[in-house]
Amino acid sequence: MTSVTEIERAAIVATAHALADAAREATLGHFRSDGLLADSKEDGRFDPVTEADRAAEARMREILAERRPDDGILGEEFGAVSGRSGLTWVIDPIDGTRGYLSGTPTWGVLIAVSNADGPVYGLIDQPYIGERFEGGLGRSELSGPQGRRALRTRPARPLGEATLFTTFPEVGSESEGRAFRRVADRVRLTRYGMDCYAYALIAAGQVDLVIEAGLKPYDIQAPIAVIEAAGGRVTDWHGKPVHQGGRVLAAANPEVHEAAMALLNG
Repeated sequence: MTSVTEIERAAIVATAHALADAAREATLGHFRSDGLLADSKEDGRFDPVTEADRAAEARMREILAERRPDDGILGEEFGAVSGRSGLTWVIDPIDGTRGYLSGTPTWGVLIAVSNADGPVYGLIDQPYIGERFEGGLGRSELSGPQGRRALRTRPARPLGEATLFTTFPEVGSESEGRAFRRVADRVRLTRYGMDCYAYALIAAGQVDLVIEAGLKPYDIQAPIAVIEAAGGRVTDWHGKPVHQGGRVLAAANPEVHEAAMALLNG
């Protein structure tokens, strides 16, 4: 495990905010603009990428090359770069490109710093709203138009009083969808289509659960750090580490996590 000194913590946090500031500028320059085009990364389904995705990640990589040349990088658009420090920046310039294309303010910029054990720090930024959620390295804070406040997840409550989010109603495969519906049938409220903003809402104490499948490391590492710093729990559907992606169960507290996991596994 790579240890992080106090001086290093400050440098990491400052760099993360510099990346988020740069991504805000790059993404807002195209958001809700006329003529914004998207290519699809896949032939069988629409998996969009835009000029804004590429521009934001390119700028973030430039900053990392200047400030953190010994660290590794894993980004959605331009792949992986090996490092020598034992730390890797895991970045997604626009998580929720479908929402971005649709003009909804629920997409976000994801930035995580990880070592061999997983993320040690994460940041979720929503540029249009101006909200920034961060967690790890001794920090757990929301900053935005209403000022700054500490992040804290909801306390335990019965599953029948919980709010559940996922991005796609079909969740994943047919069997994964059935597992999700077992939980959805038991909670009070189920909502869809929020992308990374749903994870931020867990950390902010607004919702109880996010359940998804088929995620990549850059989709989940920042949310893991932010939610766990706020008191929540993020694992795979069997309670194991999920920083490499896959099936994700994010919960506001251990009690609601355990109740949802039992239903997911039948």
